[in-house]
Amino acid sequence: MLSLASTPAYLDVANSHWLWLSTLPVVLVVLLQASIFLRRAWSDGKEMGLSEEQLRSGFKTGVISAIGPAVAVLVGMLALIATVGGPVAWMRLSVIGSVAFELPAAELGVSQFGYSLGDENISETAYATAVWTMTLGGTGWLLFSAFGTPHMEKLRQKMGNGREKLIPVISSAAMLGAFAYFLTGEVAAGTPETGSVATGGIVMLILLRIADERDVQWLREWALGTAMIVGLVVGVALQVTVGSWW
Repeated sequence: MLSLASTPAYLDVANSHWLWLSTLPVVLVVLLQASIFLRRAWSDGKEMGLSEEQLRSGFKTGVISAIGPAVAVLVGMLALIATVGGPVAWMRLSVIGSVAFELPAAELGVSQFGYSLGDENISETAYATAVWTMTLGGTGWLLFSAFGTPHMEKLRQKMGNGREKLIPVISSAAMLGAFAYFLTGEVAAGTPETGSVATGGIVMLILLRIADERDVQWLREWALGTAMIVGLVVGVALQVTVGSWW
């Protein structure tokens, strides 16, 4: 734990002006990629025959749906800032967005020198090792995404074996499997996590049911973000009040 009375000396390096400047280009590249993807999605949508209203509705839905995950990343960033400093936390969560990976990676780096995150006497070499561990450890899925994504559509078509009706089923099953993989780890983690997942799922089902019955488009757009935020609030409330029962 970090001491309230004093700040570890390595954080002077971790929050230096030079480190802020060195991480800025990485974040700018992420913002550039996002703007390129948005422009391509908009232009491709028009080529597919989508109207301006449909495009704006899709954009608004995407922005609203990103609120929940953004809140979770922001909370994780606060923990990361306290241990590795603002610049590195800003850069790493802009690229990867997973504090569940970044904190253990940083801990693994400093532990090679006999330290633990938050120790006041962490050396500059140990801190640099932590940053390299976080950076190099996260390159695997970035490289896989870069070189593997162009071939995913061919793989999906091959799995469908020429039967067009199977392709949506395969895509839906893959998406459900991915979400289930992440959710099972959270459900088994403790009572707050289980309550958060269950509440978010129930809220999502209720909102979508109401939206379908009353044909309320804006409710469909806000359903995912609302379910995530409610789930987070319930999880925090359970952690503060009853703690974890397993």
